[in-house]
Amino acid sequence: MASSAAVLEDSSLLSRLDRMLVPIERFTALISGLAIFSLMFLAAWSVGGRKFFNAPLLGYVDYIEQLMPLIAIMGISYAQRDGTHIRMDLLVSVLKGRMLWLFEMISVILILLLITGLIYGAWSHFDRSFDCARPLCSRDSTIDIGLPTWPSKFVVPFAFGVLTLRLLLQIWGYGRAFVLGLERPVAVPLSLSVEEQALMEAEQLKGHD
Repeated sequence: MASSAAVLEDSSLLSRLDRMLVPIERFTALISGLAIFSLMFLAAWSVGGRKFFNAPLLGYVDYIEQLMPLIAIMGISYAQRDGTHIRMDLLVSVLKGRMLWLFEMISVILILLLITGLIYGAWSHFDRSFDCARPLCSRDSTIDIGLPTWPSKFVVPFAFGVLTLRLLLQIWGYGRAFVLGLERPVAVPLSLSVEEQALMEAEQLKGHD
């Protein structure tokens, strides 16, 4: 399915930085997708082992705990870039021009303030569990099979760090659109009409029939 938003590109510095960040966001989204696939594989292994061999996967819950940050957070910046996060746009849908860009910029600034606080807290939580004077560089571990928890805890500040870069670019993009009065700014998600979404989906399906 095509996204309900589009991100335009041009030769400006802002657009070049946007395109430089995209491969990183795609990689993090890929890691998140692989984590989801791994979770399905582990579930099949555990259920099949219990049913046919009376031997479920040892540490199944521990593996789920380690994979959850990858599934829930790793692809957050990729979704922010495309504007696919769930949002209430009852007010935004009636705004146009500079007022729309001002409202979007303020909302992204508020998100950035929240994420900055979450990064501080997440990094502190990671730092408390990281101690290379102990085996496997950790003093915190899962209950069942003793997996170190610091790698999964590090995922949160890392993913939020990538999201911070995306938010800074979007603040720049919305601010630039507000100041210059642009109609179709670059490096920010632009809402598509039903006709534009249908056209994008038709282009994606070309050659698949």
